[in-house]
Amino acid sequence: MVVDDNPYFLNAARCLLAHQDIAVVGVARNSDQALRLAEQLRPDVALVDIDLGVESGLELAGRMQRETGPTPLSVILISSHAEEEYADLIEASPAVGFLCKTLLSGDAVRTLLAGVDDGHRDDPVNGPPGR
Repeated sequence: MVVDDNPYFLNAARCLLAHQDIAVVGVARNSDQALRLAEQLRPDVALVDIDLGVESGLELAGRMQRETGPTPLSVILISSHAEEEYADLIEASPAVGFLCKTLLSGDAVRTLLAGVDDGHRDDPVNGPPGR
């Protein structure tokens, strides 16, 4: 699932990921839509824009962890801004990682999720921290 307040980005991300064998089961433009869809569709992962206009994607990430069912939803935060601008907030969030929108790809999503499986929060470009 992809959550972003920009309808053009939602469409582009859906098309890009679908062509890279990532099934996008739903898109949402705000927190209410995202929570409702996550509850209904039970996606494996949600890509959530940090800046949802007047809403906070960071806050939404926490709500998705708490409010979308017995199995916590994996959240990957996304932004058009560099990770360094939000590093402390990302680290403190329940998200499994961060992707800059310009680096969004099926492989980047799979790499972040693989890092969760092996207990690391991997950077899909530079690898795990400290390596």
